[in-house]
Amino acid sequence: MKVIIAEKPSVAREIASLLGAIEKKDGYLTGNGYYVTWAFGHLVSLAMPEEYCITGFQREALPILPNPFLLTVRKLKENNSNIPDAGALKQLKTIEQLLKNCESIIVATDAGREGELIFRYIYEYLKCNKPFERLWISSLTEKAILKGFENLRPGKEFDGLYLAARGRSRADWLVGINSSQALTIASGAGVYSLGRVQTPTLALICKRFLENKAFTIKKYWQIELEHRKDFIDFKSLSLIKWDDSKQADHALKFIQRQAMATVTTFEKKIVNEQPPLLFDLTALQKEANIKLNLSSEETLTIAQSLYEKKFISYPRTGSKYILEDIWGEIPNLIGILEEIDKFREIVPKMKRGRLNKRIVNDLKVTDHHGLLITERIPSALVAKEKAIYEMIAYRLLEAVSSVCIKEITDVVLQAVHYDFSLKGCKIIDAGWRFIKGSFIDEDNNPVQDLPELKIGDELKIKEAKVLEKQTKPPVLYTEAGLLGAMENAANQIESEQERKALQGIGIGTPATRAAIIETLFKRDYIKRHKKFLLPTEKGLKVYELVKDKKIADVTMTADWELVLQKIENNEVDVTVFQKGMEDYTKTITQEILALSVEKEKQPELICPRCKIQKLVIRDKLMKCPDESCNWVQFRNICGVQLSFLDLETLITKRKTNLLKGMTSKSGKKFDAYIEMDKKGQTTFTFPEKKKRK
Repeated sequence: MKVIIAEKPSVAREIASLLGAIEKKDGYLTGNGYYVTWAFGHLVSLAMPEEYCITGFQREALPILPNPFLLTVRKLKENNSNIPDAGALKQLKTIEQLLKNCESIIVATDAGREGELIFRYIYEYLKCNKPFERLWISSLTEKAILKGFENLRPGKEFDGLYLAARGRSRADWLVGINSSQALTIASGAGVYSLGRVQTPTLALICKRFLENKAFTIKKYWQIELEHRKDFIDFKSLSLIKWDDSKQADHALKFIQRQAMATVTTFEKKIVNEQPPLLFDLTALQKEANIKLNLSSEETLTIAQSLYEKKFISYPRTGSKYILEDIWGEIPNLIGILEEIDKFREIVPKMKRGRLNKRIVNDLKVTDHHGLLITERIPSALVAKEKAIYEMIAYRLLEAVSSVCIKEITDVVLQAVHYDFSLKGCKIIDAGWRFIKGSFIDEDNNPVQDLPELKIGDELKIKEAKVLEKQTKPPVLYTEAGLLGAMENAANQIESEQERKALQGIGIGTPATRAAIIETLFKRDYIKRHKKFLLPTEKGLKVYELVKDKKIADVTMTADWELVLQKIENNEVDVTVFQKGMEDYTKTITQEILALSVEKEKQPELICPRCKIQKLVIRDKLMKCPDESCNWVQFRNICGVQLSFLDLETLITKRKTNLLKGMTSKSGKKFDAYIEMDKKGQTTFTFPEKKKRK
């Protein structure tokens, strides 16, 4: 018998049904010579400090450098302690029994770094040494699965992938556990979390927020001219930006008096605008955030659902290309879209015999090819799934279409002795842009047709006016912007040599970036304001403490990602990386423990219910330590964090000062007081509206 281990029950069921393993058992399916079982994601993970007999946060125990690292069954948090997950334990015992009774193993976890780690940690924890082969597929369609089983690959081929995954896992443990405990000890109040990827990501958000806040907006003035020739209206804008409105007004009077402008420069060029490549996960998340206002985590969840329903290929991909041997399937995929209402009129107009092969590049396909639809026509999709599917389908059609050919005209006019510029754009062949009918250029400028012009032409000025403008601060990050900054971390590096070396290496991977952003929300380090990501008071505090440390530097984590890729490709010994991680952990731990953290004095408050116990104040709540009393007050109320002063006022005066800018469940802003009764129960009261006279 052969054991097949999938990552999830849904994938296991799909594989089992194709292989004829249809007899249901507790935790697996069997039949036709196979046992088909599954994990529930990470059943086994690295043990926490308490399993090395280190409880609580102990200065003298740091840094914690496990040797060897221990593996443990997944834990769940319950009553401030970690207990084994009963479901994980049960499934692990099932897998153990099947492995004992089998001849060989087929690994069918997701074909990527984390999927490999999920299996290998189970394999290692159960001390299994039986041979295994790898099912490596990018789609869950029947055709892809059967082809994958015809081409099973030796497990040894993926040792580099496993070592990179294990190296990442251990590095995150070393840096995360030790730096977080060190900062918590140094602060003396509250629990803090730092991490190999989360801290540089937080640093990006905080740095941009502070730059935006510190930016001094300055006004400037430009002059706009309106012209008309050959029944075409067009505008030009002064190249000079005046700092003084009076100077701009003075120039305007001269220009109005002359009322003519002369063409001094005229340049016309043909531009071939290449179609976009296929989506990788990060590009899809960015597009979905911009167009659909979806978070990166939501987009990944939706894409994973579409994958498991067999409508798209594997979503956690970092590539935008496909292999040469997949190219033959593309015309068929395009033909399938003709069956869908949204694409019924577009597909017949495509030049099916002359598709653009720009997306074919075997050297640029990493673990998986770029995102594709499958031959399965989607049905019963919810609105968001439909929107993401259509986004991927549109991108496929665009990617294989011809270039968009434009005629770009750059013109400089002179009025009096001031220069004015204008740009024209004429579509000669729409190419890939006809798919959506969008002709906005990269700078969001619409197509502007110009009349025939030549140097020396004189144009009448229909109207001239001064425009008041202002400089713009660095824009706050949206999730799309942050994903782009994480993906292109090298752009943040000042040293040109380092920037070139790390070009194309981001912080995190396409598969992990959404989870990192969600972690920052869970830690109460960042919050959403409309579509922007802002640091919280706690997030800014952490940033100020570690901003000059290597742990907050995108260079370091981007460098590590580069090394992990080399480990994956068997170019670097993982033990060298591990030693470097341990050395760095020692350094950062000592640096953080030596920090002088300014401690905000906590008020000493008595429980309003039992009137005996001194209240314990934490980041997220204030509570009575007596379990029989169990009074608690959460500190984050409708998006507003209660300060120590707010808490003190509530307990001593039974009513806070007016709290402004709270957000209701429907998203509406409101101001209110929090009042407390004699039993310690709280309610909102609202300020009286001023009567209109």
